[in-house]
Amino acid sequence: MLAPQNEIPFAESVHECETVRDAGFSGKENGELIALAEKKFNVLITIDKNIRYQQNIAGRNIAILIIRAASNDLDDIRPHVPQALAALRSIRPGQIVEVGILP
Repeated sequence: MLAPQNEIPFAESVHECETVRDAGFSGKENGELIALAEKKFNVLITIDKNIRYQQNIAGRNIAILIIRAASNDLDDIRPHVPQALAALRSIRPGQIVEVGILP
């Protein structure tokens, strides 16, 4: 998510969260982004529904949570936040979990 920190839908939850930019990961491609993120976070949250086909995270120390929304607009993402928060309770390293508008 590239929104300012105060606009991150998860910012009011008990989870620590940062944007890609705030974490210092701007401009990184998926493989490098995941490698950097797993050093600092347990879960990478994205709207990139194709990441599951581009990256193999089996055996990695990070999970990926994909929020499938109509667009990357925060108004389209927000309705899926409760489902995403529920997924965060059970997601484990090496897993890719999708929530939201599923195919």
